[in-house]
Amino acid sequence: MTRAVFFDIDFTLIYPGPTFQGEGYRRFCERHGVGSCDPSAFSAAVISASTLLHDSDDQAYDPAFFVRYIRHIIERMGGTGPAIDACAEEIYREWAACRHFELYEDVLPALGALHAGGLRLGLISNTHRSLESFQSHFDLDGLVSVAVSSCEHGYNKPHPSIFRTALRLMAVAPDEAVMVGDSFLHDIEGARAVGMRGVLLRRGGASPDGSLAEGVGETPVVASLTELPEMLLALAGQARLKPCSDR
Repeated sequence: MTRAVFFDIDFTLIYPGPTFQGEGYRRFCERHGVGSCDPSAFSAAVISASTLLHDSDDQAYDPAFFVRYIRHIIERMGGTGPAIDACAEEIYREWAACRHFELYEDVLPALGALHAGGLRLGLISNTHRSLESFQSHFDLDGLVSVAVSSCEHGYNKPHPSIFRTALRLMAVAPDEAVMVGDSFLHDIEGARAVGMRGVLLRRGGASPDGSLAEGVGETPVVASLTELPEMLLALAGQARLKPCSDR
């Protein structure tokens, strides 16, 4: 029986606003004197930088790694000059600020329905963002029982310890929990490695880095979080959960 559902945050529950799009990066670069930063190259730069996330074997949380990731994006946008690192460091710091992000429209209805159906909800995120501030800013107080960030924990997903810590705090066994996220490697494979089940979220059929959901095997895939209550009903054989329109 499913007792708990854990969620990734970035690109699962929230998405970045203009500050972290191409034009926003150009403005960061302009303030730091980083020249030739082309906003139209942003999407391709993000896809290029995503290889750094997939190729890294070191799962310890390291702010310098994320600064290098951002620097890679700036350079692929054509950014030049000695202030690139300072620019990347500012972007990294600002990523923690909730005001730069928006909540997907399906989040509150879906989480409300799952909570009303008796499931405990948690957050597991590769982030340096305060998860207490995140819950308050997006009106999630009262819905989330456990929140674990990689910055405070010390390891990023898919390291097994971050999932085991969340399970321990929630006081549930791995086979009683489901992980929902947009990354097959970090969210789904990481959760399955400790005995949890996974549900892959593919908004529009692709992940933020542009890759399709290939090689997911029997992993359930949803295009919206509103599909979760009925899906978890089918997976767990539980009593019918309330529809997502009921908060």
